[in-house]
Amino acid sequence: MLIGYARTSTLEKEAGLEAQICDLQALGCEKIFREQTSSVGPRPALEQALDFARERDVLVVTKLDRLARSVPHMWDIMQQLQAKGVAVRIINMGIDSSTPTGKLMLNVLGGVAQFEREMMLERQREGIAKAKGEGRYKGRKPTARAKADEVKALAGQGLSMGQIAKRLGIGKGSVHRALTS
Repeated sequence: MLIGYARTSTLEKEAGLEAQICDLQALGCEKIFREQTSSVGPRPALEQALDFARERDVLVVTKLDRLARSVPHMWDIMQQLQAKGVAVRIINMGIDSSTPTGKLMLNVLGGVAQFEREMMLERQREGIAKAKGEGRYKGRKPTARAKADEVKALAGQGLSMGQIAKRLGIGKGSVHRALTS
């Protein structure tokens, strides 16, 4: 059985998820697991897909980054699936882990993907450091401190920390800090 898995991050549009689903359906996936969540957070649909897969099934994804967040994560998934006798197919790379060449390509491409991610993060850190050095990067403006007077006024009216937090759109911890400072 061909089992599809489609994922977009919470920042991506619904259209990206629908495009993946269309591609998986066109390939003949009989069961498709889908979710819109960050790759670093919990992914219940992926867990369901891994649990659902049985011997001789093939888990199909449109792109490698839809499945795994790093090379070690990819190999954790691959080991789980291999133990069950399940192969992985990555559409945009033409990779099928049921072949020796497919396994080799997964190793190589996974390493390149991890390298690319690490380089991107390094460039991002360098850019932030440069912007800070030039005085152009200040970070996010603190919102709770700016509302300290409002917090104290609302507390004086007898509102609870939860009510104050909700009314001002800040966290209870921020309310607590404003009241105790």
